[in-house]
Amino acid sequence: MNEPVAYATTLADQLSQMLEQEFEALRKQEIDQFEQLQPVKTELLAEITRLAPSAADIQALPEWQEFRNTMINCRDLHRRNTVLMERKLEAVRGTLQSLRVDDAASPVEVYDRLGHISRFGRNSGYSDA
Repeated sequence: MNEPVAYATTLADQLSQMLEQEFEALRKQEIDQFEQLQPVKTELLAEITRLAPSAADIQALPEWQEFRNTMINCRDLHRRNTVLMERKLEAVRGTLQSLRVDDAASPVEVYDRLGHISRFGRNSGYSDA
């Protein structure tokens, strides 16, 4: 394997490891850790882009096969991370939506000021106080 191919493959391996770390940070909801990984990931992607030939050349040149396979794995890891992030965001949106006071159709029961369980509806809750 020639030097640019080997270096690009090493960077692709590092990107794969970074995407695994990103997944763990997302899974554990460690947002600070996730944010710290982003600049490093961006640098890796920029360097890989600089080194690698076009996608057509990568497919045609056998010496780039290992790199190509690693990058396909990185694509799949990135998609997995995106799905996890979207699910977590949807859960947060759902929670926020259920806590909206002006949602008359909301079946969510919450505690009122006096500590009693009440159903939020259009004509109940703090907005009428």
